[in-house]
Order: sequence, then C-alpha cells, then structure tokens
Amino acid sequence: MGSDMLPEPEYARNMRLIGFTEMDGRSDGVQIMINKGHAIVGHMFSQGFSVIDVRDPRRPRPVNYIPSPPNTWTLHLQAHDDLLLVVNAKDLYRDAVLMDERKYYTGSMRDKLSAAETGYSAGMRVYDIKDPANPREIGFMPVDGVGVHRIWYVGGRWAYMSAMLDGFSDFIFLIVDMSDPTRPVIAGKYWLPGMNTAAGERPAWDDRKFRYSCHHGLVAGDTAYVTWRDGGVTLLDIADKGTPRLISHRNWCPPYGGGTHNALPLVDRDLLVVLDEAVLTNCADGEKRIWMFDIREPANPVSISTMPAPQEADYIAKGGHFGPHNLHENRPGSFVSSETIFATYNNAGVRAYDIRDPYRPVEIGAFVPAAPRRFLDHRPGIPPVLHTNDVFADANGLLYVSDMNAGLSIVEWQG
Repeated sequence: MGSDMLPEPEYARNMRLIGFTEMDGRSDGVQIMINKGHAIVGHMFSQGFSVIDVRDPRRPRPVNYIPSPPNTWTLHLQAHDDLLLVVNAKDLYRDAVLMDERKYYTGSMRDKLSAAETGYSAGMRVYDIKDPANPREIGFMPVDGVGVHRIWYVGGRWAYMSAMLDGFSDFIFLIVDMSDPTRPVIAGKYWLPGMNTAAGERPAWDDRKFRYSCHHGLVAGDTAYVTWRDGGVTLLDIADKGTPRLISHRNWCPPYGGGTHNALPLVDRDLLVVLDEAVLTNCADGEKRIWMFDIREPANPVSISTMPAPQEADYIAKGGHFGPHNLHENRPGSFVSSETIFATYNNAGVRAYDIRDPYRPVEIGAFVPAAPRRFLDHRPGIPPVLHTNDVFADANGLLYVSDMNAGLSIVEWQG
C-alpha cells in the first residue's frame, strides 16, 4: 500500500504519516530494524519475519518473508552491518494456558510449562544480510528450554540476550560470544538470586503473584542495564564477560505494577530512562510509567521524574492496553539523542519527549495510527484496538512504527 491509500491517523501532533504497509497481510509487527534501506520486522502471530523495501519511504514494498520453524516465535531481532540475529522461542501465545494475559504476566513461567514440551525451536538464528532483501541463514545457537526473547547487538564480538533455560524459574541474562557468527556460544550468565531452581535457590518474592524475568539488557561500555519485569532494573559490571557482577538493583514493584521492560542509558548525561510495560487490559495492572533515573552514582540510582501520560483522549476507556510498551534505543546509525526520547504507548500510539530538563520531561509529539483493518490476534477476549509495539527512529528523522495488528507506519518527525 503506497501513499495514495494512507489510513487517517486517530491523532497526530508534530508527526506526519508518509508511508504505510500491511506487509502482505502480516500486519502484526513487533521489533523493527532498519538496514540498508530495508525494514526487517519480527511478527507476533505470523511466525516469521518480513523484509520491507523502504528506500522510498512513501511507498514501502514487502520483498521477503522468512517463516519460523513450527510453533516458534521470531518476534525480536537485531541487525548490524551484514548480520541479523533473530530469536527463536516457544510461541507462548499458542499455549492454551498462556493465551490468558493475566497468566502470562503473573507468577513464574516455570510453573506454567511442561518440561516435556517439544515441537518448537529454542535459541538464536544468525543470518547474512549483505543483501538485506534476502537474509541467508549461516548459524544457529540452540538453548535448552523455552528459548530467547530479546537480543542487543550493535556489532563486534558480544551479543546480549534474555533466555529461559532449563533449571531456571524464568528468563535470565546471557552474554554470547559472536566471534564466529556461524557458531555463537554462551560466555556468561546473570540471574537474580532465587531464580536458579536447579541449584536449589528459592525466591524471596511471591512467585505465584510476581514474575521476576529478564526482559532485556542494553549495554554501554562495561555496564549492562538489565530489566526484570516485576523485578525492576539492575546495573551490571560486565568487564569480565564470563562473570557479570551486580553494581545496583532497584525495584518499585510493589507498590507500582511492575512490568519493567527496557532501560535506555544516556551516559553522556548520567541518566537512565526506564520503561514499565502496560500488560493487562483496562489498566488492571495499574497505570504504568516511564521513569527517569539519575545514575551519577551507579551504585545508587535515584528516580527523579516520570514522563507525562497522554492526555488528549480517554485511552483507558478505549479498551486494550493503555500505557508504555517500548523505547527507541539509540542504536548506532539511527537517531541518537539524549534530549529527545521516543516511546510507544500501546493504544495511545507513539510519543516524543523533550528531556532537556530531566526533572520536568515534556511531551512534544504524538502519533496514534488508524485502528487495525485486520486483526490477527487469536487470543480470546482481546479487544480489536491498537497495541503499538515498537518505534525505530532513523538518522533522517523518520519513525518506523509497528503495531500488534495495525501494520507498519512510516512517520515524519516534525519536532
């Protein structure tokens, strides 16, 4: 679909829709990477990933779809230069128990899955993308367990990921040696004390109610900024890749609702942006926040403010998830700023914030896509509204915005 058939956004301020595609009917986008004029998009329900030619951003053109192995999630991926890393994990939204959001996000994952389950691929696949339109698989790192969820890779020897391995209560943080991309190997692991059930550890938290699970880790220098859903955020010293060491751990759940999703370090300003994901319909998990931390003293991060929530409509009454989902992560070669932050907000689309005064962040732009024209979410009871997933801002000020059902929007940032 080109610019002659652009859907009318629900709301836009300082952002203008210039391109749109439903990705050949696979409108369920999750993570987006831009590489050599192509958008590589992981899917939530379509079991695979798509490649979209966006060299003319007004006329995005799907050029490839790579299916996943059966019953396998490939919703998250990382591209840098000529390498693409793609997660493989059990498609948890095809599990009869986990189709209920409350059961997916509440309590330990270990207690919900059978150790004998098979029939899916678990690990990380590596592709050569010298020709970005035609990814060619060159390596696979299998893991024992549910599989890999998120990856951080910006080139070089090391990749960082969350994975659920046999013997652990949920996903933990891994450091992976990519020196031979055809044979990646796990070099280091970190978990919160209480997660290594095979070693006899027992949680200090109520693991029937709270889900302590590594979601994601971003790395700057020798520090990893790792989020743990209901377990908050840790700063880890990873100078020794084989033995990550805790610098500090902060958690605000309870009284806040958990779901800590990703943490963006702005090391030039000694700041850390931390986002809590809204995971339940109609804010049943409480209103979630995007937090600003002062990390001048890494051993003592201090929360100093939160981003303002969208105010122009009653998004709670709209239904579905209202609240933050993901941050643009300042990847090398993309739009990199420690003053302007982009975040997705589920049924409230994507938001831009001015954080020049970190104590008083201000919303300076917004884009809420049109409602989904097709609804691929097969889970019972999910309302057919927007659930905007990811935003990738390129160096030219274009935002690539994915939605769980509403396709890929290309938006011009006018701030």
